[in-house]
Amino acid sequence: MGERALIYRGPAACEGCAEAVAALLRSCPRRFDVSYAGPADLELTATSLRSAALYAQPGGGNSVRKAYRQMRRSAPAIRDYVWSGGRYLGICMGAYLAGTWRGFGFLPDDTDQFITSPGADVTIKADTIVRVDWRGRRRHMFFQDGTVFPIGSHTPDVTVLARYASNGAAAAVVAPFGQGRIGVCGPHPEAPSEWYEAHDLTNPDGIRADLGHDLIETLMS
Repeated sequence: MGERALIYRGPAACEGCAEAVAALLRSCPRRFDVSYAGPADLELTATSLRSAALYAQPGGGNSVRKAYRQMRRSAPAIRDYVWSGGRYLGICMGAYLAGTWRGFGFLPDDTDQFITSPGADVTIKADTIVRVDWRGRRRHMFFQDGTVFPIGSHTPDVTVLARYASNGAAAAVVAPFGQGRIGVCGPHPEAPSEWYEAHDLTNPDGIRADLGHDLIETLMS
């Protein structure tokens, strides 16, 4: 049995998002043993987090304010967990929640929308495909109003795994927080084939899990 991962499943996440992250974690070389936390699952507390090697916050709705309101009671436990050495995986809304405004405060700067950033080649909230340069190689990812990360010189020891191809803004990063680490990604590396089919989208690279695996392995190393 692999390391234990705890995934949030509840009103701050979209339907099917927690399960997609679970499939990604189970498929990676570490073969995580996955449990869910939320209103209908394990209670999300310092005790439940303490037993996990990784905590994942999946994608959610369109309002960071609403998502944080639904996570606010658990926020101190999540923050303390990472500060004390835990690992946080945040995708799309989970990445927005890593910011300082209505978020867990893992990053010194706030997160922001890619679609409103200068030079963005996606400017609508509809589900689509976005071009990124992942470790310098052009790739395509499922995308729905995902995040950018303003990484400045005052943010040391940050690994930028991916940048949006159209404007170079950071799309996926791994950064330290206290004794722990966070791994956050604006696009969806966990997107299954059903998501593409539902929106009549085709990924030119095929539907592959390698980018998600790279994000997780970098986060856990």
